[in-house]
Amino acid sequence: MFSPVESRRLYRQVADQIRLMIASGELAVGQRLPAERDLAEQLSVSRPTVREALIVLEVEGLVNIRMGSGIYVVRQHAATVAGTEREPVEGPFELLQARAIIECAIAEEAASRAKPDDIALLDETLTRMDGVVNDAIAVLDADRAFHTGIATIVGNATLIRVTGEMFDMRMTPYFAKLASHFEGPGTWRSALDEHRAIRDAIAAGDAAGAKAAMRAHLTMSQKRFSESFGEEFSGEEERERNKRPSKGTTKT
Repeated sequence: MFSPVESRRLYRQVADQIRLMIASGELAVGQRLPAERDLAEQLSVSRPTVREALIVLEVEGLVNIRMGSGIYVVRQHAATVAGTEREPVEGPFELLQARAIIECAIAEEAASRAKPDDIALLDETLTRMDGVVNDAIAVLDADRAFHTGIATIVGNATLIRVTGEMFDMRMTPYFAKLASHFEGPGTWRSALDEHRAIRDAIAAGDAAGAKAAMRAHLTMSQKRFSESFGEEFSGEEERERNKRPSKGTTKT
């Protein structure tokens, strides 16, 4: 199992390795790549690392991920082109882990400070989000407003800025391509329900409940990234599973 920092380094390296396989003709145009699990075994890395590398290559136009069918090479690539320099260093799982650490603490603090006007603003954001779940851009804007709105309750300018900057890290072609595979009205409705649970805990002044609800939301966000590519567990959820007593099963 690789740590998040190792995965951050590795997914860029794995993208380079697959580029070389394409450039050398080992993987020809039109050919389907080995399954994600097989690539992970072949390259001795984790499946999330392979998944992140494949998204980099799809953004570059080298491969096409066809859900339910596989990943196909769609054009040749020159081995000398340093495409990874255009991509973010952090992968989505590392970003979500950072958000969980920081935003859980913010939600906990907000629950002890929230006033009726603050809750009213969160309610307005949730109402807006509910009305735009079919609009990928508008719902993302409402999502950002909800999370920065919680930081605003705390009243710390640095936390407001950091929350916004972490959210904005996903506003890149890389994250947009990843989101296109797993986000839609159904997942946004699930996220909306999770947001309401956070809102209710903050409104009730339940600091522990707000922290737990935020963690549950970001853990489910990680799971939605993973389920789209066939991975059952990832990030926070996997760490929680590893804490449970072993039942003698072998982890694959």
